[in-house]
Amino acid sequence: QVQLVESGGGLVQAGGSLRLSCAASGSIFSINAMGWYRQAPGKQRELVAIITKGGNTNYADSVKGRFTISRDNAKNTVYLQMNSLKPEDTAVYYCNTNYKLKGMVGPDFSSWGQGTQVTVSS
Repeated sequence: QVQLVESGGGLVQAGGSLRLSCAASGSIFSINAMGWYRQAPGKQRELVAIITKGGNTNYADSVKGRFTISRDNAKNTVYLQMNSLKPEDTAVYYCNTNYKLKGMVGPDFSSWGQGTQVTVSS
């Protein structure tokens, strides 16, 4: 039973910063890619950033240079440092992870966090 618990969202002024955290717990053998997605009202959920097991990263063009994704493999935790926030960054942010369970072989599993609200005021 794997759960992803997110934290760190909140209300900030434009130009401010937030750091989101997402911790995975349960019978996890290994974690492959981890990522952050966001969804604003009336819009599709979109990829913000991903990080592979080896530490390679990819970012949406809209956040390049402002956001940084990182992970702590020992803690099964992924972070998203968000700087120079803009009102258009306002959304619910969700973490996602692909993983293998202890005692099992075969296909990977995927789980989503519950979401954390980020609101950026003008």
